[in-house]
This record gives sequence, structure tokens and C-alpha cells, in this order.
Amino acid sequence: MSDAPALSETSASRPSRRRRAAPRLALLAGTGTALLALALLGPEVFDRFTINVLTRSMIYAMLAITVDLLWGFAGVLTFGQAAFFGVGAYATAMILTHVGSSPALLALALVAAVLIPAAMGWLVGWMSFYHGSTAFYATVISLLVPIVVTQLIYAGGATTGSSSGLVGYWGMDLSLDGYFRLAGVCLAAMTVAALVFVKSDAGRVLTAIRDNELRCAYLGLSPQRIKIRLTAALGAAAGFAGWLYANASGVVAPEISSFVFGTELVVWTALGGRATVLGPVLGALGIDWLSASLSGEMPFLWQLVIGALFVAMIIVLPNGLAALVTRGFGRRGGDPAMGAAPPLVEAPPAAEPGAAPLSDLSAPLLAVRDLSKSYGAHKVLQGIDLEIRPGELVSLVGPNGAGKTTLMRCLTDGDARSGGEAEIAGRSIDGLTPDRIVALGVGRKFQVASVFESLTVAECLRMARVSIDRPSPWASAETLALPAAAIEILRLTGLDRMLGAPVSLLSHGQKQSLELAMVVCLEPRLILLDEPTAGLTKTERATIGAVLRKLTAELGCAAILVEHDLDFVRDISSRIVVLHQGRLVLDGTVEAVVNSDTVREIYSGGGHA
Repeated sequence: MSDAPALSETSASRPSRRRRAAPRLALLAGTGTALLALALLGPEVFDRFTINVLTRSMIYAMLAITVDLLWGFAGVLTFGQAAFFGVGAYATAMILTHVGSSPALLALALVAAVLIPAAMGWLVGWMSFYHGSTAFYATVISLLVPIVVTQLIYAGGATTGSSSGLVGYWGMDLSLDGYFRLAGVCLAAMTVAALVFVKSDAGRVLTAIRDNELRCAYLGLSPQRIKIRLTAALGAAAGFAGWLYANASGVVAPEISSFVFGTELVVWTALGGRATVLGPVLGALGIDWLSASLSGEMPFLWQLVIGALFVAMIIVLPNGLAALVTRGFGRRGGDPAMGAAPPLVEAPPAAEPGAAPLSDLSAPLLAVRDLSKSYGAHKVLQGIDLEIRPGELVSLVGPNGAGKTTLMRCLTDGDARSGGEAEIAGRSIDGLTPDRIVALGVGRKFQVASVFESLTVAECLRMARVSIDRPSPWASAETLALPAAAIEILRLTGLDRMLGAPVSLLSHGQKQSLELAMVVCLEPRLILLDEPTAGLTKTERATIGAVLRKLTAELGCAAILVEHDLDFVRDISSRIVVLHQGRLVLDGTVEAVVNSDTVREIYSGGGHA
């Protein structure tokens, strides 16, 4: 279960906070202490062969952490970190070989080893995560990058040493023990920093993207931009590891940037324990050291032995090596399904969204003109004209297949419609991505509850505030600050008592309520709701209806509601719009539409509202 901020709502439960925080602090302290002890005491214990191998293994472990952050936490399977590592190592070796090895040039090599892979990472990220790309496409790009880098090294002639690599240059003036200690300290620092980050509010954003990228976009985040920045940052980290490797080894060869090495990093991460940070460290240290040891003692059988151990480990430890270490830091006592819950506090009103504030409340908040949507020759929507003003709650009804959900999609994605115009507060949404439309003050609830299954209720709600309240990269907020309307939804549906519960344990109706609360957390001016009461009890529907009436009548929001419950629609709507066969056939008051002969004719044909 994901870690929730360790605060409770009452003073009586504050000891729970301390109990919940203790395992996290113990894990951080234990990890940092163990790695520092290895770095400082290793030369006093190990022979020179082991010191030499473990120095390399610790550098590889730093690289494996970057793979885990991308794959384990952000959900981006990558084979390309070896390329960034190789570029950093070669940038260092080329400067030290062809220019010199003074302290100033060592510093220059460090800058080059970090900045060049960072720029390369930004370019790779841009190619991998442009709007509309798929996870498979990004993985293919990561497969190609190390192949291209390796071929450039082969083609570099004397500059890169071609297939022989570069050797014989001078790096930092450190002994074998000194490099061992330096690599160990760097690994300890990177491991603790990564653990702190992934447990922070900013780190939870990566998990949210891995779980549900679409929902992130409709919470005002840009998964593409986040993944591009992450790729660039981790490219820089891999380049730093390459700089350290080039100094410590005194030789660089094309193999360190190859696809094969990139695959090894993924295997080490998987066997160590994906999405644990500590697992990839254990995987890289243990497997690389074991491979080096067995290859000397069993030159013809070591790969068979390693393969057999891999299979045994997958069977015995399906969660990886990290499970052996972290098992003792799990929750002790209490309900294992319920984490500590942060106290709810009311957030101050957010600044006005990206669109200009409306001075005339009679002016349309949403204006749609001649909107159409086609899939090839099949026309789903055609000739849709619609205006929604602040304070209106407009219900969109029609038979199944009338195009209601498609219309919702066309209003929240600037590239979704085939023709026509759509404006939010006078600004065209043409070509805008969902996160930019959310910034105009639009919130969307999906037909099927779209939440984050790996997070807790409180963490999901905090994700809904990320576009408004910048999350910390090193801490979790001690309180959960939400708008009053969102808090009211939580209290009326009982979710305020389940803030520490994993979302995966919620019922269908509870997930529906949670998603609605997440949308309201955005403080939108226009809310698009696709069957918000599906799966709720009669009492819960009345509660949601009261909240929607308050949002529109008292707070001046506008809402478009797709709903199958005509009684619910009749009770809360200010207008009803009827879609039939992709066309808007009625737009009027509740009574006028409900009593219309056209509506009776439409539904007598077997459709359902």
C-alpha cells in the first residue's frame, strides 16, 4: 500500500502518526547507514578483486536506480539509460585523453558528462512522449538510442577509439580504495535522495502517471512534459555515473552504451524489486558481483548457474530481493488495509484559471457552434449548437449511442472534434490538450470512475490539487487542503473517514464519489459529469444532487450532466438538452422537454435515457 501522509484527524490518533512514520525513517536511516558502512569499511574487509568489482557494481547500481525511477515509478520501460551512461563516460574519457587531465579539465569533463546526456535525454524524451505517442513507441525509441550511440562510437575512429575504446588516460588522483569509498558515498547519497523523492508528494505524481495517465491530464497535469523532464534529469544522473565510471576504471569501451547492457539494467531492476529503489541497488550489487566471481571460477558454466538462480529467485521471491529487506519495515499492528489519514482543512480559493474572468454572468461560459465528429464515413455528431452560462446545470440525455460521451470528449480535447468550433469563456479550445483546457477552468468526470488504484484516497485528492498547489519533492504535506465543496462531498459520502484507505479497496460507488470530489478539487467553472451517480444509493444520489445544486446556484459554476436517472435529472436541472442520432433535437426547460412528444417518440423506439 502507498504511504499516506502520517497525520490523523484527532489528537487521540497522533501516536498512530508516529508509528506510521517510524518504518519510513527506519528504512531511510538503515539504507543510508548500510551503504555508508560498506563504503567506509569495505577496503578493510575485502580483497582487491572484490573491491575492484564492487566499485563497478556500485556505479552500476546508481544507474539501475534511474531505470527504476523511469520504469518502476513512472511506468516507462526503458533500455536507453546505458546510452546516457556511455555518453557521460565517453565525454569524460575523450576530454582526459585528447585535451588533458588537470583539475580544471576534470571539472569540465564532469560538466560535459552531465549536460550532454541531459540534453540528449530531453531530445529522446521529446521524441518518445509527444502528444499522442504510445508507451510502446517510447520503448522502441529507448531500444534504438543505445544502438545508435554504439554505432557512433564505432564510427568515431581515433576520437572514440572505435571498437577498442579509450584507455590510458589519467583521471582523479585516487587509489583503488579511494574510488571504492567515493562510489559508495555517491551511491548512498543517490539511494537516500531517490527514496525521499518517491515518498514525497512530487514523487507520488510519477505513480499517478503510471496508474492513469489520462486522469492526470484531466487534472491539469501534462504527463508528456513531466516524463520529458524526468528523462532529461535521469539522463544527467546516468551521465554523472558515467563520469565516475570513466575515472574509476581508466578505460571505456562501446559495450557500456550497448543495448545488451541496457537490457541487463532492466533485468537487475526487475529481479531486485521494481518500484522499490532499494531493489535495483541490491540487484546490481549482487548480480554483477556474483557474475564476476563465477565467471572466473566456472568459465564455462557460470551463465548456466546465474540463469538457474534467476529462475529460483523469481519463484521464491516474486517481489524481488528488496522484499527480504523491506519486510521488517512494514506496518506493525492496526488495520493493514488502512493507513494514517491527514487532517482535512479548507483551502483558500485558488487564483482565477487561465481564461479571463467573466464580468458578464449572462455571457456564455461554453459556446459550441456547428460541432461535428466523424469516424471515417460514420458521423457520430453533426451540427451541434449549444451555449452554457454560469450558474446553469444542463442535463444531456438521449438514447444509448446518441453521442453524449463523444460530445463530452470533444469539449475537453481540442483535437477530438472533426469540425465546428468550441469556446470556453470566449477562448477557442482548438488544438489544446486536455491539461490546457483544464487550466481554462474545465473539469471532467468520466463514465467509469477514473482514479489511481495504487494510491490512497488522500493521495488521489492531493493529485487533484497538484496543478494548483505545487507538490514538495522531499516531503509529504501534513494536512490535506481541499475546497469546501470537495470536503462536503467527502463528508456526505463517508470518504472523509477513509482517507488512508487504498483506492483499490473502495466500492464502485465510493470510487464514483471520489472521482467527483477530485474534479471539484480543481475548482472548475465548467464541470462535465458523465453519469456521476452510477452505482450510488438513493441517499448518495440526493447528496450528490445537493452538492451540484450548490456548485451551480451558489458558487456560479456551470455543469453539463449526462445521466440515465430521469427523476434525478428532473430534480436538479435548469435545462435539458436531448441528443438523438448525433443531432441536438431539443433544448429547453425541464418540463417542456420531459413532456415533449418528440422525447416520447425517441424513447418509445427502445432507447434509454
